[in-house]
Amino acid sequence: MTETLETPCIIIDTERMDRNIQVMADMVNKHHVKLRPHAKTHKLPSIALQQMEAGAVGITVAKVSEAEVMAANGVSNIFIAYPLVTVSKIERAIRLSEQIELIVGVDSLAGAQLLEQTASRLGHSLQVRLEIDTGLRRTGVLYEQASALAFEIARMPHLRLTGIYTFRGSLLAGKPTLDVAAAGQEEGKLMVQLAERLRAQGIAITDVSVGSTPTAAYAAAVEGVTEVRPGTYVFHDRMQARLGVCDLDDCAASVLVTVVSRPSADLAIIDGGSKTFATDVQPGTDPLQLRGFGHIVNLEDALLIRMTEEHGMVELGPLAQAANLQIGDKLRIIPNHICSTVNLHNQVILQRSDKLERLPVLARGMLE
Repeated sequence: MTETLETPCIIIDTERMDRNIQVMADMVNKHHVKLRPHAKTHKLPSIALQQMEAGAVGITVAKVSEAEVMAANGVSNIFIAYPLVTVSKIERAIRLSEQIELIVGVDSLAGAQLLEQTASRLGHSLQVRLEIDTGLRRTGVLYEQASALAFEIARMPHLRLTGIYTFRGSLLAGKPTLDVAAAGQEEGKLMVQLAERLRAQGIAITDVSVGSTPTAAYAAAVEGVTEVRPGTYVFHDRMQARLGVCDLDDCAASVLVTVVSRPSADLAIIDGGSKTFATDVQPGTDPLQLRGFGHIVNLEDALLIRMTEEHGMVELGPLAQAANLQIGDKLRIIPNHICSTVNLHNQVILQRSDKLERLPVLARGMLE
């Protein structure tokens, strides 16, 4: 059925996707914790709505523009888990919050003051969550400084500080790890302890939001955690398989490519390069130590070892050489990181039984 498709393209196995959605929903429900998936993976309102139908309370996004696209297509509960620090974006967020339930992230006094000033000028209030840096050293107020900042935000009349959140990934004691169980437990405990400290100061923290796909199951089991925000689980990818979160057979998304050249017995060139596959999860980096930029299905010792913009160089081991690939043959590759890969494509193709459906990736490529 896929033989006539133009390549490169992303194919979504909907049976696997449906199963992934339900498995996560059931796991989170078992712990009586809210599920708020990050839409960064699929960027598709229809899939966000499917996640909510399966039990998610709402979704998470990183940009106001993504929130606008999701809201315009029926998603009514959105968390922008990113600091908004320009007036234009805050004004758009306020307009959106008049239509749907919206939560906004904040991680600094300067950012909070700008939110307060803009909300005050427009006669509105915003629900906010304070982002905490629990070791990733990305956005987020430093853990030991969170109490002081939370106190200042709680005093602002047009901001309603209802929760704290963090994104930590698979870190343990500040270092990357494959022990996702210990990482999730540590993340959950750190955030619950902070929430209790803030409540002791008289700050009414109700939401403790944590967890990524690798750690969600373990963070959700920590008493006091109220919400988890996994994203990649909807499709899974090679990185999650390496972390032990799933099997490669659980990966719902793959990239279909065509062999365009066979310069030698041990090399095949495909029509997918760095404009097709994400390059942010580099081969050989700790702790994953992946080889190549993706898993080539049914070619055990073939490696997508190198890419330029439009070319992918596939190194063929003895078993792959025996397959006698021909120019025009198609390969299916599970990328190392599906989230960034989807954002490179204008559309995905849903494969359900014997039917193919093209869907535009409506929230991709948003710059603001």
